[in-house]
Amino acid sequence: MGAIIFWGIIRTALLIIALWILYGKIEYKYWWWFAVLSVYGVVVYPAMVQYRMFLHENEEIINNSLCSSCKHFDKTAVICLKYDKHPTLKLLPCKGMDWEPKGISNEE
Repeated sequence: MGAIIFWGIIRTALLIIALWILYGKIEYKYWWWFAVLSVYGVVVYPAMVQYRMFLHENEEIINNSLCSSCKHFDKTAVICLKYDKHPTLKLLPCKGMDWEPKGISNEE
């Protein structure tokens, strides 16, 4: 997930430079339309495609693994927060020993 944000920032920086260079070469009333469409086409749309690919690649882990029902699992990053490791279908970071169901608190 961090790669999506990182490359979004890089694409935004490069697009700002390109738009700044094109500012004097395109008529002002068309430049705004070009800028809005290029932000969507260069930054927003690729990020949406990458996010959909991320969800598709991790769909089974998010929905059907032991980790997905644990309170230490963060589904937005597909990571075990207790061990700071990414679970896979074949590898559980805690090997099932520290699994705690969601919704149950030990601080009561």
